[in-house]
Amino acid sequence: MAAIGFIGLGNMGGPMARNLVKAGHTLKVFDLSSSAVEALVAAGATKAATASDAARDVEFVVTMLPAGEHVRSVYLGENGLIAAARKGTLFIDSSTIDIPSARETISAAENAGMMMVDAPVSGGVGGAEAGTLTFMVGGSGEAFAKARPVLEKMGKNIFHAGAAGNGQVAKVCNNMILGISMIAVSEAFVLGEKLGLDAQTLFNISSTASGQCWAMTSYCPVPGPVPTSPANRNYQPGFTAGMMLKDLRLAQDASKTARSPIPLGAQAAQLYALMEAAGEENVDFSGIIKLVRGEL
Repeated sequence: MAAIGFIGLGNMGGPMARNLVKAGHTLKVFDLSSSAVEALVAAGATKAATASDAARDVEFVVTMLPAGEHVRSVYLGENGLIAAARKGTLFIDSSTIDIPSARETISAAENAGMMMVDAPVSGGVGGAEAGTLTFMVGGSGEAFAKARPVLEKMGKNIFHAGAAGNGQVAKVCNNMILGISMIAVSEAFVLGEKLGLDAQTLFNISSTASGQCWAMTSYCPVPGPVPTSPANRNYQPGFTAGMMLKDLRLAQDASKTARSPIPLGAQAAQLYALMEAAGEENVDFSGIIKLVRGEL
């Protein structure tokens, strides 16, 4: 079993860290939230005094941070993780951040004699708790191979997306598809409802026809057809509208870098921004149905 430092114990990071402890790994953990740290200590981890302390004398460091600015701040500089870790440490950053920040940080780690991968996740809090996350991993083949046994204790599907930063590329592309398709499915169910078509009937047809997609079959935005959908839990937050908006904005940033227009992605971002402006940023993104119905 490995010695691992883990930094960032939020809604996703906390369950991921617990799964590493359950797998028998030795964890040093750090978070600005003392209660989050205490919960992991109770589960068997050791408290680190600082983020840098969590990176000392370990084989792996896993980070789950809010944005690129936080990743650069934590990793880079004379007090950063890269400076604190011993040579040969492998860094796994599972934050969802902008592509340039991911590539800059990985380059700095490699220049310092470390290995690093960007490994953003898909699967939400439920996937983090169940250890069934999908990891999209960017970095060298050697770094990916070394990271894989650790990632497999937190996820079910582990994909090597290619060079450094490509994990973030895969994440923004995947979530742009999801954001757009969630709106399409919501609009279709509201249209059917207003024209007298029962939701279950529409689901039975489209889920086996050309309209089939994950947003329909796993996250159907109306109560009834999919028991595990947030629509059957009063749209309680899981993957929030605010989180989707963040991913869609990252996709827009990436499109500018690539000079590749994403008009539907841009329209989707505007719709999620309307939800945020309406004060619904903490509603699970299936709550987009409310906006389509004109309830916001």
